Amino acid sequence: MNRFGRGTLAGLAGGFAVLILLVAATAWLVLRTQEAGRLASHSLQVELAANEVRTLTERAETTQRGFLLDPDETFLQAFENTAAELEPALDRLRLLVADNLNQMGRVETLQAAARAHIDFLRGEIAERRAQPSLPPNFSLARNLPPVSQVRNEIATLIERERGLLAERTARETVNLRWSVAVIALALPALLALAGATIWLTRRNVQALGETSERLRLLNDDLEGAVEERTAELVRANEEIQRFAYIVSHDLRSPLVNIMGFTGELEAATGALGEMVRRVEAEAPDLMNEEARLAASEDLPEAIGFIRASTAKMDRLINAILRLSREGRRTINPEPIDMGELVRGVEASLQHRLGETGARVEIGPLPTVVSDRVGVEQIVSNLMENAVKYLKPGRPGLIRVRGHVEGERAVFEFEDNGRGIDPKDHERIFDLFRRSGMQDQPGEGIGLAHVRAQAYRLGGTVSCRSALDEGATFRLSMRRISPSGEASRPS
Repeated sequence: MNRFGRGTLAGLAGGFAVLILLVAATAWLVLRTQEAGRLASHSLQVELAANEVRTLTERAETTQRGFLLDPDETFLQAFENTAAELEPALDRLRLLVADNLNQMGRVETLQAAARAHIDFLRGEIAERRAQPSLPPNFSLARNLPPVSQVRNEIATLIERERGLLAERTARETVNLRWSVAVIALALPALLALAGATIWLTRRNVQALGETSERLRLLNDDLEGAVEERTAELVRANEEIQRFAYIVSHDLRSPLVNIMGFTGELEAATGALGEMVRRVEAEAPDLMNEEARLAASEDLPEAIGFIRASTAKMDRLINAILRLSREGRRTINPEPIDMGELVRGVEASLQHRLGETGARVEIGPLPTVVSDRVGVEQIVSNLMENAVKYLKPGRPGLIRVRGHVEGERAVFEFEDNGRGIDPKDHERIFDLFRRSGMQDQPGEGIGLAHVRAQAYRLGGTVSCRSALDEGATFRLSMRRISPSGEASRPS
């Protein structure tokens, strides 16, 4: 391997190392963000539990005063129910703050004060029941030490949790921003590696072409050298196929990680948005416009862009892998009833045909001896495209017909869809190239795969069309394909 090749491979290896580091950093930041989100949610739970305790103490005091005014057993039952709910509420609050010693001490003080408060209220109820004829005696219970302590401890506890909530929210926001920044760095790195891989592949193909030209210039006396060089070319071509497969497979692994972490970010963003809405509703003074916009607009938009970009890259990598596998698949010729094959493809499209109201007309089709998988892929792609690009408002009609021309079988797939601009008739067969309005899903792979597959089977594919006048794709192939790899079309 020359110095340039070693340097290039070293650069690729370094790029993959950087990409792995970026993915690891993203994973670490996602974990940090999740932890900050969990702690922020925990603070909200503590505040809710404290407010529940405050509500129950106030409800107990209200029902007690109702009983003092009117010694009705309904008020007494409501008081006892509230007192019974207070203890479990205090226990829940105690469990929630078990990880915070300062808050734990406040809850223990609050628990003692709340019990003293309930005991005091229950004592006044007992006095009222013992002397029902006396006028109600409203004591200064609100100013008694247990009552004041309950209110003060709850207020202090909530204030401290709100402070913790602000700290944790800020930490979560910082982690999210860093996560988005790292992912934004990882995507260009991934694209650069893909570009370098494609460039290297094209460079190797070019080198193979130059080698083939040199072999053509060898004289008959070098027949042995020609055979040896031919064997080297075959090995190099196989190496290119393996290289494309391995690189595409390796590119997909970090991409899957990025997609997974993007999902985690998306889930965390939803929780963050809910938290921001709750903070905005319950403590608007803690919320600023920048944080609200970041949670509700900036982060979802950035994550949506990342998800769309990674999904597109995933589709492209899958296409490269599929093309690589097809290029290495062995051709297995067998007799094919083309009428039966086309009707099978039509059956698989019945749902789409029913949705669009389109119909298929299948004329007499000649039988061929070829690779069934390859032919079925060609027919499926052409018929699926015909259904996909029908003209809205026009009843869809797809005609499939065939005839024999010497040693070749010709099949035509005609539709009355939106048509293709004549200047794009060759462009549509290029990899990742499309024509016309891009309102249908696709990456520009199908027709490129059709042409490559037809070429391997010793055939050609061409297009005849005009805008708004439908399209006709013509497949010309050998009626009998040689065993093994198909040779070039005649």
